[in-house]
Amino acid sequence: MSTRYQECVDECLACMKACNFCFNACLIDDHMEPFAHCIHLTKDCADICSFVAKALSSQTNFKNQLCQVCAEICRVCSVECMKHAHTYQHCLRCAQACESCAIACDKVLEVY
Repeated sequence: MSTRYQECVDECLACMKACNFCFNACLIDDHMEPFAHCIHLTKDCADICSFVAKALSSQTNFKNQLCQVCAEICRVCSVECMKHAHTYQHCLRCAQACESCAIACDKVLEVY
């Protein structure tokens, strides 16, 4: 596997972990209503990142399509998490991980 793909796998796994942490932290917050959209996005993003990491590791023929979707959901999740980042550190970390993952996915797309 090329370095570019391995970096994308690593970023996807890091993003998955950050999203799962953010998801769980938002769920246990006493005032979780403002986080409803964030909760759904972090779960979706974690699931997509996990799948893309597995698919890239198995050298799928759908790298382009998967990385495009992953970058898109990561950017949407990052924007949503940034809305809460001024108050919650886990949202800031999640937003940063999502943006890093989107950039790594973009680098895979540059190959095509």
